[in-house]
Amino acid sequence: MTNIDAILSILGRNRWFGGLPERLGRRIVGAGTVVTLEPGQWVHSQGDPEAGLEAVIEGALRLEVALDADRDVLIGFARRGSIIGQTRRTGGGPRILTTRANYAARVLVIGEPALERIAADEPDLWRAVSGLVYEQLTTVTRIAAQTLALPPRQRVAARIGQLAENGRLRIRQEDLAEMTGLSRKSVNGHLAALEAAGLITRHYAEIAIANQTALHMLSDLPPARTPR
Repeated sequence: MTNIDAILSILGRNRWFGGLPERLGRRIVGAGTVVTLEPGQWVHSQGDPEAGLEAVIEGALRLEVALDADRDVLIGFARRGSIIGQTRRTGGGPRILTTRANYAARVLVIGEPALERIAADEPDLWRAVSGLVYEQLTTVTRIAAQTLALPPRQRVAARIGQLAENGRLRIRQEDLAEMTGLSRKSVNGHLAALEAAGLITRHYAEIAIANQTALHMLSDLPPARTPR
């Protein structure tokens, strides 16, 4: 298996990438550059003018937003197989997030000039990238709704369910606290309650989901009311 085939196998599990024509997916991967990152190393920072896409091949990226000059807030992780980014051609502008390795990671970076070259032969690429941006917006909107509508324990359960890969989540409690707007002490208490209920098990810097169905039922938003 070539390196491109190996990357295609990983990204093929991504819903957006898996829906692309095979020819287009192969061209996107072939146009990218694989970057190896040390823990904490940046891929790009918020406000950088260069646009493009990033696909996580190994590890995970931290997604952070600057509230002001002195404070960055962790809003999520891009896990193995995740693809993020935007382009100016599809209405984007400077980078809206800072992305850096949570721990050692490998990332496929596809800059906007490379996408422009592909689009010269594959004009449907821009429509596909617009679809990716829409998926990202949908994810962020749902996270915002959960943060506003769910009680603290359900918020913790929701983020665990969203971020876990193959039923496991490698995460520090302080990161989970930051993403749910809670204190570390409060998160620890909610994790203990979830474990006592048989929904998760805790390990050092890792959470394993013990009952996926129950965790989903606990964390899911209630159905919208029908207007009268």
